[in-house]
Amino acid sequence: MKEIVEEVENMESYNENEHVIHMWEPLEFNIDEDYDYVAKGKIFKYCSNLLYYGVAIPVLYVLTKFLYDLKIEGKENISSLETGFVSVSNHVLVLDCAMVGLALEEKEVYYTTLEGSFKIPFVRKLIKLLRAIPIPTESKNKPHFKKAIDNALREGKVIHFYPEASLWPYHNKIRSFKTGAFHFAVRNNVPILPIVFTFRRPNGIRRIFKKKPDVTLTVLKPMKYEGEKEEVREKIEALKNDVSEAMQSEILIKKGKRQIVR
Repeated sequence: MKEIVEEVENMESYNENEHVIHMWEPLEFNIDEDYDYVAKGKIFKYCSNLLYYGVAIPVLYVLTKFLYDLKIEGKENISSLETGFVSVSNHVLVLDCAMVGLALEEKEVYYTTLEGSFKIPFVRKLIKLLRAIPIPTESKNKPHFKKAIDNALREGKVIHFYPEASLWPYHNKIRSFKTGAFHFAVRNNVPILPIVFTFRRPNGIRRIFKKKPDVTLTVLKPMKYEGEKEEVREKIEALKNDVSEAMQSEILIKKGKRQIVR
């Protein structure tokens, strides 16, 4: 476990917007105003649902249990949500989006990702079928992206964001949040569902062969902006801060229970 502590501490020297893991992105990927962020074609939807529920969910359940002894807590906080909503989580594992999918398996979830993810051979096709949505880098494409997200939320879908933006493996603190997820929640008057990944020491026989920690996913209570501020920007900032504090508090609670790697 010492190696994990050192790895986490070494990451403190990184810029918060910098990815620790870099993927091979040799292909071109262009988004225009006609790009279908949330595909609606019947054949595509059928194939997507077949792959998502028939293959990905069962395989990932076994894989995450084997690799991380994944434990999911707080699923009762999902059942009260009957409309579309925005979910957010800390970004600390390559497979954390799969874990979010397992926690929200009864919901139609779409996962925002970097545009660069669609430049990876084969992966670009697979993640599209598994409901990945590229976040456009060019300003001219952002209005179409926003419209697609708004429509999806109104249709009762779930949009997942990583407000920390970059992936820092096994990091045990909440980093600074971008405002995008909270903008969509306030703009569409929908709840934010915070999801927190924390780490714990392997138990039993896993201690023998497992060098890295196991994972607990905790679904917190949904949150909405409840204040009286007039400015939308202030509402977004207030909601962002409230969610960040709730997620950091959960990490501290788990740390108090000696689940977090020290």
